[in-house]
Amino acid sequence: MSDRAQHQPNGADGAAGSGEPEVTADTKYVELFMIRPHFRDIPQPAWPDGYAIRRFRAGDERHWARIEQAAGEFKTTDDALRRFRDEFGPHVAEMERRCLFVVDRDGVPVGTTTAWYGQWDGATAGRIHWVAVVPDHQGRKLAKPLLAQALRTLAEEGHDRAYLTTQTTSWKAVGLYLNYGFEPAVRKPACAEGWALAGKALNRTIPLE
Repeated sequence: MSDRAQHQPNGADGAAGSGEPEVTADTKYVELFMIRPHFRDIPQPAWPDGYAIRRFRAGDERHWARIEQAAGEFKTTDDALRRFRDEFGPHVAEMERRCLFVVDRDGVPVGTTTAWYGQWDGATAGRIHWVAVVPDHQGRKLAKPLLAQALRTLAEEGHDRAYLTTQTTSWKAVGLYLNYGFEPAVRKPACAEGWALAGKALNRTIPLE
C-alpha cells in the first residue's frame, strides 16, 4: 500500500460502449484532495497482534526510504533517501515527533506515515503525508490504527484540522479516509470527475461541497 503516487499510470481513456476500454479509477489517475475539519471522534482501532507503533529516531530515514521504495513510490531507495533529505532533512527534530512507524514483532519498521503540515486555504493545517506499508505486510489492517495515531498526533501538535492529497488509483485508501472523517474537496476542475470515478469504484455516493 502506498498513497502518494508520483507518476500517472498509462491507462485507458475511452468511453464505455465506444469499443475502447472503460475509464475507471484503476485506469485513470486524477489527483484528489480531502479535508477533515476537526479532530473529534477519531476511531480507535486495535493494533493487529504482533504489531506496534513508534516514532522516528536518528537513522530512521533509511527505514523510511526502504518502505516507500517497496511500496512503489520510488524506483530506488537512493531516490527515496534524496527525497527524504530534501523534504525533511532540515526538520529532523520535528520528524521525531511527527513521523510514525509500524513495527513488526521483531521491531522492524514495515509501515509509515507522517503527521505533517502545509497550507490549506491560506492557513497552516495538519497533513497526513506519505502513507505506505511494505507489500509483505499489506492486507493486515495496519493502515487504520496508523491513520488514527497520525490524527491524534496532529491534534497533539496543536492543529485544528487535517488534509491530505491522494488519487483515484488509490480508491481503496480513499474509502478508508472517508470512513475516518475526511471529506472530499474540489480544488481543481478535474476533481469532480475524479470523485465520480472513486465513488463508482467504492460503490458509494460521495457528495461534494
